[in-house]
Amino acid sequence: MKKSRLKLVCAALVLAGVAVPALAQESPWVVRVRAVYINPADKSDPVGGTGASDRLHVSDKWIPEVDISYFLTPNWAAELVLTYPQKHDVTLDGQRIGSFKHLPPTLLAQYHFLPGAQIDPYVGAGINYTLISKVDILNGAGRLEHDSIGAALQAGVDFRIDSKWSVNLDVKKVQIRSDVDINGVRASRVRIDPVLFGVGVGYRF
Repeated sequence: MKKSRLKLVCAALVLAGVAVPALAQESPWVVRVRAVYINPADKSDPVGGTGASDRLHVSDKWIPEVDISYFLTPNWAAELVLTYPQKHDVTLDGQRIGSFKHLPPTLLAQYHFLPGAQIDPYVGAGINYTLISKVDILNGAGRLEHDSIGAALQAGVDFRIDSKWSVNLDVKKVQIRSDVDINGVRASRVRIDPVLFGVGVGYRF
């Protein structure tokens, strides 16, 4: 009986010795490519301080997105979300009054509930920095703030295909806000605050 137990212990140690290096060799780097639908909240103060609210709207659209994740532990990861400057139309009471571009890199801390499982849900929170450029509103009379800093929240799930590839579903709520000036005078404040719905693929290096 003692010999049998000794054999079982030895076998367990051998398996552990194989498993630990395998886990250690798994890369902490994951890159995802997503198609993302931006759905702005379209909240704004009354223009000129009078009248109805929410008259200014920012167009929704699909954009490409790349994110780079680094796993600090099996459960915790840091994610940097990137894209290129995106152009949006701006309307007032349904009439187009111009456009602008924004570049919204976002840094998030993620918690993965089931690392290594075939289905791994996660949540995240972090900060968004949006650089606003190429503003062309009311033929140059309208201006937006140069940048916006706000909070970002995230929830998603990875569906593992194999040790390298996965399919990803992701949703983020990002705080993006800006004052609107007309002829140098503050006319309104826009709360774009979009929800971003994403679907894509991931690869662990």
